[in-house]
Amino acid sequence: MTGTVERIWVTEAEGEPMEAVESVRAVPGGLEGDRYCRGTGYYSGFDECEVTLIEAEAIGRIRDRHDIDLTDGRHRRNVVTRGVDVHDLLDRRFGIGDATFEGTRPRPPCAHVEQVADEEGVAKSLSGDRGGICARVVDGGEFAAGDGIEIGESTAPDPDGLAEAIKERRS
Repeated sequence: MTGTVERIWVTEAEGEPMEAVESVRAVPGGLEGDRYCRGTGYYSGFDECEVTLIEAEAIGRIRDRHDIDLTDGRHRRNVVTRGVDVHDLLDRRFGIGDATFEGTRPRPPCAHVEQVADEEGVAKSLSGDRGGICARVVDGGEFAAGDGIEIGESTAPDPDGLAEAIKERRS
């Protein structure tokens, strides 16, 4: 096990406050009851992430360096982790509880997060490696705060392996 889930956040619609929940079900398209799974997120339809993750350590650095406290969910990310660099989950499968995810891309902040947080500097504080990542639900299932994060196999393309397979096929 590498890291744990510290908190889980969802909200039903764009712009609504995030609500902390003890557990949630991951389903194809996101987390049950969350805005992006429901199609009511700010970026629904053109730039959405099924599930977003951010490190508790990054939230702490934001508080220490920028004097902005985002522990109330104003970071707008779904899963707060502890003890794992979420960027290590990119291009990998990973399990939390009964669910399996694939880290797909970094999640940079936007001006919208600052508007919803109603505090100047939030978007800038989430820049760099502090903004978290996006993930796709591979296999649905329930997970909860306190669950471990199990890092699985890489999903990154293997160009050398592909080239070798082509050579073998042509022989």
